Amino acid sequence: MGEARNAAYDMFDADAASRNLGIELVSAAEGAAEARMRVTGAMVNGHAIAHGGYVFLLADTAFALACNSHGPVTVAAGGEITFIRPAREGDLLIARATERTRYGRSGIYDVTVTRADGEVVAEFRGRSRTVNGQPG
Repeated sequence: MGEARNAAYDMFDADAASRNLGIELVSAAEGAAEARMRVTGAMVNGHAIAHGGYVFLLADTAFALACNSHGPVTVAAGGEITFIRPAREGDLLIARATERTRYGRSGIYDVTVTRADGEVVAEFRGRSRTVNGQPG
């Protein structure tokens, strides 16, 4: 961790869903983040490829880390994903999130999910909303 600890790290520490799937926070600072996850046998579907829900969850986690790196509590207002190529059991997936724009309480972030060899698995776009206090 080259950058200083920020609110994204605290959020991830409390994110049982992501951590229990083996997602690791690599970095999060200034509207960008990187997270990674190894595809396990429990994550593959009937076609022997990673279930899209797990790929989405990894991308969504990187998105959340990036938009919460600024400090205020920020949640997803929406997100969409395009699957490019499959991932398989044993693949290490890396999600890199980049802030495209922030305006008022809203933001747009792009996330590219790749295999460790650099091949793109999916492209994700998330829309964020900063909230006052706790979400809900």
